[in-house]
Amino acid sequence: MADGEDGSAADDSWFFDSLAHLTPEPPTKRTMCDRCGRPATVCLCPFLPRQPLQVSTTVYIIQHPHEETRVLRTVPLLAACLPPDRCHVIRGKRFKRGHHPELEQMLSSPHTYVLYPSEDALDIDQVAIATHPANQDPPPYNMVIIDGTWTQARDIYTANEIFHSPKQVKLSGTGVSEYVIRTQPTDNSLSTLETAAVAMAALERRPEIKEVLFAPLRALCKFQLECGAQPHQSKEYLKSRGLYKKPFPHHHNSECREVLKKTSPHNSTGKAGL
Repeated sequence: MADGEDGSAADDSWFFDSLAHLTPEPPTKRTMCDRCGRPATVCLCPFLPRQPLQVSTTVYIIQHPHEETRVLRTVPLLAACLPPDRCHVIRGKRFKRGHHPELEQMLSSPHTYVLYPSEDALDIDQVAIATHPANQDPPPYNMVIIDGTWTQARDIYTANEIFHSPKQVKLSGTGVSEYVIRTQPTDNSLSTLETAAVAMAALERRPEIKEVLFAPLRALCKFQLECGAQPHQSKEYLKSRGLYKKPFPHHHNSECREVLKKTSPHNSTGKAGL
């Protein structure tokens, strides 16, 4: 602050008072696409089907609440590709009997399957052969997929008996996930979108379902990699090469670790998690 002619500090309070009356401009919000939920500058709609993909399978995503806050989720892309009545997202961790009548009614259908690697889980390809002869239209399948990390998915399945009633199914021979911008637990882990795509393609015997649903996922990964994201290897891959240093929680003994490894839905079953 400059000194006045009499040696005292000049009174600049008028300047600060004028600033106090200024109205700050609100931060500019990015324009978001209503369909794919992405910023308009990286909209994925050109990679979505022009019209919702017509399928006979209805997908029910049982989503752990924490998944809603994750960045780069695949469930919104899946929902954008399918008709509204073919993709339902149900968020929660506890589903007591008698509290969710519509959900329980769906789970009681003989054509409802839960994608979970229980001891009695059937290979989904075998289910398709048994329930859908080649010369007949597929029945109205309901596919239930638990969306969350392996620990979250296991807890939801274990804590809610209503998901034990339908037959459990698993995927096999799915190959490596194309969702390369997120770290997967194993080489055969799939994102939620990939899981749903592979499951529906198998149940309805329509390989094109997988290609249509994979298109926006591939575009998403391409955009992110072009913006500086690094491709991720699975934890299984990193561990096999001594590159993954994060230890198991101290309360997991060696026996628990082996059980987790063998029973993880990511282990060749196509459990969705992202």
